[in-house]
Amino acid sequence: MSVEREFVGLPSPIVGRAGAGGHPCQGIYYRPRGSRPTVAIIATHYNIDFSEHYLADLCATRDIGFLGWNTRFRGAEPYFLLDHAIAEIAVGINWLRQEAGVDTVVLLGNSGGGSLMAAYQSQAIEPNLTPEYGRASIVPSALEVPNADLYISVAAHPGRPEVLTNWMDASVIEESDSLSVVADLDPYSQTRELPFTEDFIDRYRDAQRHRNHRITQWARSEIDRVVASGHYDRLFTTPRLWADLRMIDGSIDPNSRQVPSCYLGDPRRANYGIYGVGTVSSLRTWLSMWSLSDSQCKAAPHLARVTVPALVIDADADTGVFPSDTRAIVDALGSDDLTTCTIEGDHYLRERDGARDEAADLIVDWITQRT
Repeated sequence: MSVEREFVGLPSPIVGRAGAGGHPCQGIYYRPRGSRPTVAIIATHYNIDFSEHYLADLCATRDIGFLGWNTRFRGAEPYFLLDHAIAEIAVGINWLRQEAGVDTVVLLGNSGGGSLMAAYQSQAIEPNLTPEYGRASIVPSALEVPNADLYISVAAHPGRPEVLTNWMDASVIEESDSLSVVADLDPYSQTRELPFTEDFIDRYRDAQRHRNHRITQWARSEIDRVVASGHYDRLFTTPRLWADLRMIDGSIDPNSRQVPSCYLGDPRRANYGIYGVGTVSSLRTWLSMWSLSDSQCKAAPHLARVTVPALVIDADADTGVFPSDTRAIVDALGSDDLTTCTIEGDHYLRERDGARDEAADLIVDWITQRT
């Protein structure tokens, strides 16, 4: 079956069109050629471009529409604000219902998008977002957004603050010095033996949480200082964010993954590199997305409000989403109709031939049984 692809560019209720002409909200809609499906998936991430998502064509060839949708934060992670993103996800859902002829909308939360789409449905069911420190209110367009009918989680993290904290190197002394190390907490020390001891794991996890809180306290005070000077925000960097002990020690939260490994390959090399989630952020984005104490991008409270039928899929060789992460999502969901499945493959379901087709078959069969 051939697939039609339609570019969708739409205005945002928050910001204007770019000077060069681009719409803030953009995506690609996939559907079987010559048809108008009444059921469609929408997939969105915090900052990754999902317009060419690997499941889009596969779902469209199975008679389900697929909107790979981007808010204006695609490729612009340092500026993310949750209420703005929710309002712009609603733009895509409204287009599906009002223009594409879709009756049943399915939220697909893949990777980081799992907690984002949970937050969307949570806000649609029961408006609950509050402004971050230093902001007077959330945007009005995020107060009333249309709810979806089904929720799917695919290789999803349990929340943006949780994943960053679990991955961050607890041995950083000075945030301004990417080479500063507390030797006793260095997971990559050549003298460190594997498996890690329970005492080291506990101390390391405590230090990771302390580091997150330390950055949050600084961000709050820095907002006060910047605003007092007549300005609004500033950017900063957070070094060494590929140091989850599970990336190094396969006995912790075991699955079929290779160790040491992370999404960028060798975790030690990645940890001292410049690529990764959360490496650059504004003060307000830190509080909105990454802060353990302030962020509303934690999945659990939102998942508790997700009562529509839910499907949770994880990958058995994932090097960044681990079994306990998936269990946390399953345990938090408020749905009485809950299906779980593990697929053999890596985070992107690309290392095993047929893994993506297996996921598409599972997703479409599950949706068809409920529509």
